[in-house]
Amino acid sequence: PTSAQVSVAPHSGRFSYTLDNDVLSTEQRQFYEDNGYLLIRSLVSDQDIERFRKEFTRICKREVKPPGVMIMKDESRKSQFGQSESVVNKVQDFQEDEELFRYCTLPEILKYVECFTGPNIMAMHTMLINKLPDSDQQTFLHPMHQDLHYFPFRPASRIVCAWTAMERAHQDNGCLFVQPGTHRTALKPHGYPQWEGKTNKLFHGLLDEDEKIPKVHLVMEKGDTVFFHPLLIHGSGINRTSGFRKSISCHFASSECHYIDVKNTTQEHLEKELQEMVCKKYNATSVELKDMWNFRARLVQGERINL
Repeated sequence: PTSAQVSVAPHSGRFSYTLDNDVLSTEQRQFYEDNGYLLIRSLVSDQDIERFRKEFTRICKREVKPPGVMIMKDESRKSQFGQSESVVNKVQDFQEDEELFRYCTLPEILKYVECFTGPNIMAMHTMLINKLPDSDQQTFLHPMHQDLHYFPFRPASRIVCAWTAMERAHQDNGCLFVQPGTHRTALKPHGYPQWEGKTNKLFHGLLDEDEKIPKVHLVMEKGDTVFFHPLLIHGSGINRTSGFRKSISCHFASSECHYIDVKNTTQEHLEKELQEMVCKKYNATSVELKDMWNFRARLVQGERINL
């Protein structure tokens, strides 16, 4: 479904993070190589974004209940706003919602994804984030983190996130910010930041953040899409406006990636926390991190090999 002809042979010595393709210019490949992200303007149409927005509203109102979807809410707003988008801050794991999952299959998205993953593409992790107004509590400040912390599969260079702004994202409403070049570092230890009363479940952050590394705020218009490496250190600020800041995203991986055992690694405590949550929710006795990701993963292009 894409126009990209991507080589699955080892890439040339100059580029470590992209595969040879006819989509990215040499300048774009070099920018990603140096910085770990690439911003493509006006990639997703207004019509598609409106369709995603309508489906999100239907989920908030419980008009549809997609299997497997995780709906995260600010319970403190429930009494005031009821079942509405004013309460829901995230819809995660929407791989069984055909309307939202269309995002993961858009040819304009996949033609870029293929430049990083190769032709066999899995959608691994899906989210629609609705950053709520938050000027006082800072409830939805996401600390600096690396997404690979959550993923028990490798290699990291064959994983990429596509993150699309559903309306203008800027510093006032909590746009993404990144530390360019940090994708070339190792996976660092993560945990809950020392914020009194301001931590969210599974919103892990770096335990040792280097404040000297400059941050770049990604100001994006509706439909703009950023592709970034899972080791890139990034986060997002709070929404100081009265409106919402919506985005839709998917982490894609080559189906040729393989699962790893996270025991005795910095990811081991994450596995334990997720196991406790899943066992409690589904009344299960035991579950492995690999099994959780197998449940989430969905093929979008090519052949399913390992994941």
